[in-house]
Amino acid sequence: MNKIHPLACVHPNAKLGDNVTVGPYAYIDEFVEIGDGTNILPHATIFNYVKLGKDCNVFPGAVIGAVPQDLKFDGEVTYVEIGDRVNIRECATVNRGTKASGKGVTKIGSDTLVMSYAHVAHDCNVGNHCILVSYVGIAGETDVADWAIIGGGTVVHQFSHIGTHAMVGGASKVNKDVPPYTLVGRDPLSYAGINIVGLRRRGFSAEQIRNIKDMYDIIYNSGMNVSDACEKIEAGFPQSDERDTILSFIRSSKRGIVRGPQESNVPKGMIE
Repeated sequence: MNKIHPLACVHPNAKLGDNVTVGPYAYIDEFVEIGDGTNILPHATIFNYVKLGKDCNVFPGAVIGAVPQDLKFDGEVTYVEIGDRVNIRECATVNRGTKASGKGVTKIGSDTLVMSYAHVAHDCNVGNHCILVSYVGIAGETDVADWAIIGGGTVVHQFSHIGTHAMVGGASKVNKDVPPYTLVGRDPLSYAGINIVGLRRRGFSAEQIRNIKDMYDIIYNSGMNVSDACEKIEAGFPQSDERDTILSFIRSSKRGIVRGPQESNVPKGMIE
């Protein structure tokens, strides 16, 4: 049985699953689908063309499904799709897609946390188990792969890619692609080692972590250009999910990957 506060504004055509809670002054538009067990807290707003999964929480002041802040948008029907067990915290915003991008949908995967005042722009694709810390802003058509963490106050240039299990330090300016499994930070943004703590927490073995580190040593510390480094990795390391993920990401990067460590601005101990 749903619990809809009498002061909430829920369109009668909105599709609500079972055991959905809607707090006072929350607003839910007509073309909205909300999964079982989801909580829409007071003063949250969900506009048209949003599909929200099961057991999510949308906190006060959050706005999901507003039209994109994109001058190419011309009023067309576009979408937001959000997975299960996603938390959208206070005053975070998730905009719809645009047809001009060729996508028309903004996606957030399951088990992801979007903290307060974060912004997910049109046609972004945020994966599963991601964390966008408070005040993160990811511009249009940014891809954030599974398990990535973006530190607070970080801004991400449109069309950028952030790889799986990567961690971006707080207050960073991301204008290049962030390769999988890496730790990046500083200004200008640069490689600062691999995300060892995150990988250990997620069950990567010591051998897997060592191989990832050795591959990035070739990319960033061998003096080779990126293309040659990738060829050396492909020839010198046995096939593995980690090797293939790294090579595929780098070879498909259109913006180029973040720069290598600079001795002058990376403190001792940051490079694993």
